[in-house]
Amino acid sequence: MEENLSLLAQIRGAFGGGEVDIRTYSPLTLAYIGDAVFEMIIRTLVVEQGQRAANTLHKHTTKIVCAQTQAKMIDAVYESLTEEEQDIYRRGKNTKLHSTAKNASLSDYRKATGFEALCGYLFLRDDTARIVQLVRQALAQVEL
Repeated sequence: MEENLSLLAQIRGAFGGGEVDIRTYSPLTLAYIGDAVFEMIIRTLVVEQGQRAANTLHKHTTKIVCAQTQAKMIDAVYESLTEEEQDIYRRGKNTKLHSTAKNASLSDYRKATGFEALCGYLFLRDDTARIVQLVRQALAQVEL
């Protein structure tokens, strides 16, 4: 019987990637991959709500993946993060930013960057179950 591999394990296996020390990655590198992982989760949730026009899917998705909503989400789950997760989040939140959001306050943008860094860290640690748990918990507490 074939083992069910995680997406990360499949990517690493197919393209020759391997384990790396993710503690050496900059918070912005973690946020870069975390942004994609978080958006993939939200896009999946939106698509699985039923067949709709692509434009409608996009509008619903962007309402959730924006910095303002991500800031509310991390505020909702921060106390349930482990000490290590809080540290990763803080590193992401406090990193020197090289860009700004068009439609978000600096505070929300920093919180969103920290949240994305946490998602990226958990993904590269191959702990997508924890990302899903946090997103689910946050969505249950945040009014959209």
